[in-house]
This record gives sequence, structure tokens and C-alpha cells, in this order.
Amino acid sequence: MSQPGPTPDRILELGMAFQASKTLLSAVELGVFTELAKAPADGPALSGRLGLHPRAAQDFLDTLVALGLLRRVDGVYHNAADADAFLDRDKPDYAHLGGLLEMANSRLYGIYRHLTDTLLTGRPHDESQSSELDTYDALYADPVRLKQFLASMTGISHTANRAIARQVPWRDYRTVADMGTAQGDLAVQVLLANPHLTGVGFDLPAAGPVFDEYVRAHGLKERLTFAGGDFFADDFPRADAFTFGHILHNWDLEKKRLLLKKAWQALPTGGAVVVYDSLIDDDRSENAFALLMSLTMRAVTDGGFGYTARECRAWMAEAGFGRTWSEHLVGPDSIVVGIKE
Repeated sequence: MSQPGPTPDRILELGMAFQASKTLLSAVELGVFTELAKAPADGPALSGRLGLHPRAAQDFLDTLVALGLLRRVDGVYHNAADADAFLDRDKPDYAHLGGLLEMANSRLYGIYRHLTDTLLTGRPHDESQSSELDTYDALYADPVRLKQFLASMTGISHTANRAIARQVPWRDYRTVADMGTAQGDLAVQVLLANPHLTGVGFDLPAAGPVFDEYVRAHGLKERLTFAGGDFFADDFPRADAFTFGHILHNWDLEKKRLLLKKAWQALPTGGAVVVYDSLIDDDRSENAFALLMSLTMRAVTDGGFGYTARECRAWMAEAGFGRTWSEHLVGPDSIVVGIKE
């Protein structure tokens, strides 16, 4: 009996996946899940509340049903359980996912339209292309876009941040500096889980108000402060441990090495540098999320790229760290730790 041959199903699903993705992103943008959390509704009523044109409204809502994001019972639409938990703007967990999806819709979706050009020319297609500023200076220059970006960094990092707060032996340290802190969620989670620690979040000055608001909301303003600066040009703050959460992938190899060297120089003997990212597996064939993230860095930054744990440990050794190790965190994220001996 002959074996069945290949089918095009997987390729077709992958090639057309953007349709489902954009349907979800538009639903988040329009506030579909927030409206239904207030009260379920039939199609005409929900369309009226959302301001949808009748031509596409039914197909849009029924597509969300088919994708498992909504339920329809006797003609009335309801949120699915996970959509209700994470996509209602009025619920706390929206901050851990909604901000990331908003940024994907407003920023990354358009950038990926130009991926072919990036592959052919090596040029990124981010905010810096319309100005003389580099990627992050351009992004930080727009307060509205900046706040959305910083919130999205919390969304993509929050689960890993909570794991780091438990997995790293923080009892060995008294102070921590979170470099490229964004909203500050990594430092917040570490300090919440380790009451003996105090810390500082370091980022470009424009991030300060967003950081301070987030820290106050978590009751940590007495233990966690903000320091504004450029970590390439300015001295690092003094601390027993430095954290770099989803930071090294933003930069070219020279700048990756510089940040690790500056961390080693600023640390006391016994101090630690804690790096985490969606690390590419050493064979570069399994962690698709990490490889896509690296591709995204190629598309949105001037020199950024993803890397493996083996590569990061080698850069740490070059910087002077005597002992290094890596371990898995959660999902696609892993951690690399270096100790100054």
C-alpha cells in the first residue's frame, strides 16, 4: 500500500495566516472584546456599539467565532474565556497581552510589509527611516508611540519576568539595576518576589514618566527608582546585579559586547549579569519564535539580531565573566547568567 503523498494544507495555512492575524488585531483595535465583556449582544446591536459598517460586520464577527475568540449562542455573541481574560481593556491582564497586540497592529504589521526589501537590501523599515535619528531615538521621540511600545515590552516579557524573579538566586544580592527597563516590569517582578532587594531602572530619559507610573501602581516607589541616560555613553549605576531583558537582541555585535563589558566593569566581585531573550537554539532549527524575533530585529533596527545561549556565554567570557550558565525560563525565553569572579 503506497504512502500518502504530501498535501499543500500546511503551506496554505501558513501562507494565509496573516488573514487570521489581522482579523484579531483589528478586533483588539476596535474594542470588540471590551464591548462584549460589558454585555453580550447580537450582530446588529454589537455592530452599532462598535460603529461597524453592515457590509462586512457579520463575516467579521463570525470569523472571530470560527477562530475560537468569540462564542455565538442563539445569535448572541460572547467572548471566549481566554479572550475575555486577556483582551478586555478593563481587566488587569490586558496589560500583559493587549499592549503587545496594539503595537503589532500599529507598528510591526506595516514593517513586515517591507520584509522582502529588507531581505534584498539589508535596510530596516522602522521609524528611523523617515528621520536622521537611530531606531530607538526615533521611537522615543513620539510620546504616544513610546508609551504603547513600552507597554508592549511588558506584554511580551511579563511571564518570563515572573520566572526570573523566582529562578535567579536573588538572596545573594542586595541591589539590582535593570538596563533598558522600559515600563520596569522586570525590576518590579524581581522586587515584589524578593523584599530584601532595592533597585534602579535605567533607560532613555523619555521613559521616566511611564516607568514611575508603573512602579507607583505596584507600590514600589520607595524601593525602585529611575535613572535616565544612554547606556552606551553613560556610566552604569552601581549594583550587585545587572539585568538585560529583551535588550541585547536590539544591537549589533559590537554593542552587545560593549554592554556586557560595561556590566563587568561596574559589578563588584561576585556580582552577576542576567541576560534573557528568546534565544535561538544552537542548531538554529527548532525555536521558530526566536528565529522570527531575530528576523524582526533585522527589520526594525539598524543592527540588531537574535543569538544563541552558546554565543552569549562566549561574549560574557570575552567580557571577563568567569562562570556562566544558561537555562530555560518559559515558552521561547531562556536566561544566561554570568558571574564576576
